[in-house]
This record gives sequence, C-alpha cells and structure tokens, in this order.
Amino acid sequence: MSQVKTVATGLSCPQPTPSLAPNVLDLFSLKGKVASITGSSQGIGYAIAEAYCQAGADVAIWYNSTSSEEKAAALAKKYNVKVKAYKCAVTDAEAVEATIEQQRKEFGKIDIFVANAGVPWTAGPMIETPNHDEWNKVVDLDLHGAYYCAKAVGKIFKEQGNGSFIFTASMSGHIVNIPQMQACYNAAKAGIIHFSKSLAIEWAGFARVNSISPGYIATDISNFVDDDIKQKWWSLIPMGREGDPRELTGAYLYLASDASTYTTGTDILIDGGYCLA
Repeated sequence: MSQVKTVATGLSCPQPTPSLAPNVLDLFSLKGKVASITGSSQGIGYAIAEAYCQAGADVAIWYNSTSSEEKAAALAKKYNVKVKAYKCAVTDAEAVEATIEQQRKEFGKIDIFVANAGVPWTAGPMIETPNHDEWNKVVDLDLHGAYYCAKAVGKIFKEQGNGSFIFTASMSGHIVNIPQMQACYNAAKAGIIHFSKSLAIEWAGFARVNSISPGYIATDISNFVDDDIKQKWWSLIPMGREGDPRELTGAYLYLASDASTYTTGTDILIDGGYCLA
C-alpha cells in the first residue's frame, strides 16, 4: 500500500493533515472558494449552484442552449457573491479549455469543479436505432465532455496544489434501469464512476476526486418518459417517489467543502433506496 501511495503522489512520507476549522459548520462553509459547475442553467446543476452560493462560494455557471446571465445576476444579488454565466458546449475540447482558463482569470482560481452536464438516452433499444448518432451524442456529452473538463481543470488543480472535482454519475452506472432501455447511458455513467476512482489515484497528491450517483430526480431531463413508466419507477423505489434536486445538494456541499478533506475516490448513491431493492 505504501508503495502505491508513493507512486501515485510522488511522496515518500505522509502528507500533512490540513488545518481544519474547530466548528463543524465552518467546515461546510465555502466562503473564499470558487466553484465551476457545468450544466448549471437548470435542474440538478442549478440546485448545486444555488447551494454553493448559499454556502458563500463564488460560482461560474455553464450553459449551452439556455441563456443564464439573468439567473447568474439574480444569484449574485441574492447571496452577495460573484456569479457569472459562461456559454460553452462541453463536447468541444478547445472551448472547454478556453472557458476554464477564462474563469480562472476572472475569478483568480478554481477550487471546486462539478462535471454535471449530461443528456439521457431516449432512443429505446440500441439495435433498433437507425444509426450511431444517438449513441455518439450521449457518450460525447456524458463521458467525453466530463473528460475534457477534468483534463483542463486538473492542470489548474495541480498548479494550485489543491482542488475538489465532483462528477455527476448516476445510479444507472450501478444497475440496469427498467422498463426503459438505455444501455448507452448506463455504460457512460459506469464509465464516469470508474473514471472518477481512477483520477482519485492519479491526483491524490494535489486534489480530491469523487462522484455522486443520483437516482430518479424530478427535473426536465426525465420528461421524455410517459407517466406509466414513471409509475413503474415509483413502484421500484423503496421510498416510492422521485427526489427533489435540493435533496442532492448536501452531498455536493460535503464533497466541495473542507468537511471532506479525507474523502476521495468515493461514489455517493442518492436514489431513495432503488439500488437496494
């Protein structure tokens, strides 16, 4: 084990324990920190952005098609923090790198990065799709987009000597959903979970990497299914309902904050018990 740690971190002796606030509530504060969140114009991403603002962070909001300047201004005014919106398609590696560099220049640093942008699979059984377009769309956004973000911001974390990277994975990376058929999405999210664990080892000397796996959450991303399918979902969830995006924010806050300085390579399932049944 010690040899693995030496290879991963480049250290031959233990790293120092960080200086931590004596009060647990102060550990959860994000005051003085800068967070960047992809896919944060609505849904889960917006809930994370607002929670981080409430905790005192300055926040960079990412959007692609849904303009978010007004939302950013409203959050900044309401919580007295700096919030800016950036238009960028996470499937464009060069644009991602340029956007992250722009954010670093305008905010001075990036302490927290949440790779949250994603799209569901809506095409049904894989072999019935007419071409590869749907597969490529989901994998490019959900997996490749997260990789582009991690590669770009990881360099910044290494220069800074610190950082927290959080992937939005899915319970679909742990189980196979029914009744909808979505092999592509399941595979992409399983890839995210293992990618996160792998980066946790690669970055152990300078940053923490974790993932969160939501279950069915009541957002626009799940509006592609009919009510009869949602009824089936509810019957398979021990808690009998979808989650509210705000029910995820505590986990995102934990992983972003100094409360989790000894947590890396972890995936947190928040699914109402679905994966237990």
